[in-house]
Order: sequence, then structure tokens, then C-alpha cells
Amino acid sequence: MDLDHIDLAVVRELQSDGRLTYETLAQRVGLSRPATRARVQRLLDSGAVRVVAVVHPAVRGLTTSAHLSVDVSGAAEDVAREIAAMPQAPFVTVTAGQRAIMAELRTDGIAELDRAIERVRAVAGVSAVDPLISIRHLKDPYLLAAEPTVADLDGTDLQILDALERDGRLPFADLAAITGLSAGATRARTLRLLDGGVVKVLALVRPEILGLGFLCGFAVRVDGAREPVADELVGWERVSFLSACVGRAELVGTISADSTGSIRATLDAMRALAGVRGVESWIHLELIKERYDLGNSATSPADTAHG
Repeated sequence: MDLDHIDLAVVRELQSDGRLTYETLAQRVGLSRPATRARVQRLLDSGAVRVVAVVHPAVRGLTTSAHLSVDVSGAAEDVAREIAAMPQAPFVTVTAGQRAIMAELRTDGIAELDRAIERVRAVAGVSAVDPLISIRHLKDPYLLAAEPTVADLDGTDLQILDALERDGRLPFADLAAITGLSAGATRARTLRLLDGGVVKVLALVRPEILGLGFLCGFAVRVDGAREPVADELVGWERVSFLSACVGRAELVGTISADSTGSIRATLDAMRALAGVRGVESWIHLELIKERYDLGNSATSPADTAHG
């Protein structure tokens, strides 16, 4: 799908706030409200853009995560799809590199994480699983990092969160029909959840649409403290995701770039950083799944990648 400069402006606004009103969007991109609405609908219908609600992991009890490098015997795609069917796996991709598949797991505690990893090991065709246990997410466009300021969510709050995970732009009137409250009360509840860091609504966009169709994962081993290296990498525009972890490496992340040359230059610069002892890298060939509305146990892909 080819996007013009106005489409790209609409996408950028929705990446910041997926619930912007059509009136506000129209003012910011310089179109009429009907024209803006038509643009948004065309983007959504194409599958290039998807507006989703991402609930804070603590609210869903997803307090533990790991990045898995998976070896397989035979073809990787069928194995990757079976892993992607697990509700604990928000991200699964087929890769070129030492390992055939990379996956992320998010669970409620280390015991459940261990069980999920064992389930991956039991998938037919899996020959080895090498986990990196995340201890802190340092850069993630889809993760609410700060603790929510809203406590004691009730059943109505959870109804709103579930509905927004299914459709991030669901109108307040439709949310009111679900909750049984008035439109005004539902709006107040929803804004409280958004402003309190319980949920955020944003556009997920296929990277190639933004000219960033080349994705490279990396794992960094450091000498000494990881923080100086992590602080440097967090500031790099091409590093779209970064997590501190324990295992064979101290940092794991993703480079989003416009060419293989840009990836090579970024990896070279990474290797040259003081404190970096080694960098392992892999190219994402095919995204099998990326879905962070795990409260609904969704399993279809969101057509964008990060991990």
C-alpha cells in the first residue's frame, strides 16, 4: 500500500494517540473531517494500520517475560505457528541467523514462565530453546513502563479494557452500551484509565509502510555494568526495542531500518561501543504473530514487528 504525506501524517498522529477524534486529526493534517475519516478507514481496511489498546502488564498479571531463541529440525514456519498459538506468546518470528525462530513470552510469574518454556520445548520439531529472561524493559513503543496511578479496578473498568482491546477506537456510546452506564460516565471512566496509565491506545503499523521494512534482532554481551551501554543504545533512533536480561547476553533488542546497509552500520557502531564484548544478530524474515492485547487471548498477527 502506497501512502502519501497526508496518510503518513495521520499514521504518526495515531501512533501517539489512537483515540484522537476525527475533528482533532482533521485539524492536525489539514483535511476536512469526512476526508480524514475516510483516510483512517482506508488505512484500517487495508490492514497496514491497526489501532489497538495495550493494557499495563501488571493489570493483566503479565509480570514476567523472556525472549526465546528456538532451534528446529526441518521447516520453521509450522513450528513458529504452533508457538504463536500459545496465549503466552505475543511475538513470534521466523529468522535468518543461528536460530530459526525468535519468540517472546509474557506470563504471570516465573513458575508460569517456566511452564510456558517447557511447552515450547515440547512442540514437535523444536530441537533446542535458549531463553533470555527479561529483568527490565528499557525501550518499548508498546509497553506502559510506569506503574498505573489508578488502583482497585472494578468489573466495569475491566469491561472497558476488554472492549478497547478488541477495538481501540470504539466510540464512547458503544462503550456505554457495553457497560450499561451513561455515555458521560463511560467517557469519564475511560479517560481515567487512559490518564492513569492503565491502558494506552495506539496505531500498530507495518514497518515497511514507514520505510522501515528491514528488522534485525540483536543480543549484546557487555564487560562490566550494562547501564552505560544500555543508556547509549536507548537513545539510538534505529533501536526500536531494548530490554535488559539475564542469560547468554545482558541486552536484547531490535533495529528497525530502511536498508541492510543501515543495519550493518548500526551493528558496526554497536560493536565499537566501549564496554561491548560481543554482538549476536539475526534478521527477521517473516512475522508470524505480534499481538499485545493478551487479555483477550488473541492469536492473529498485527502485521508489525519489534522483538
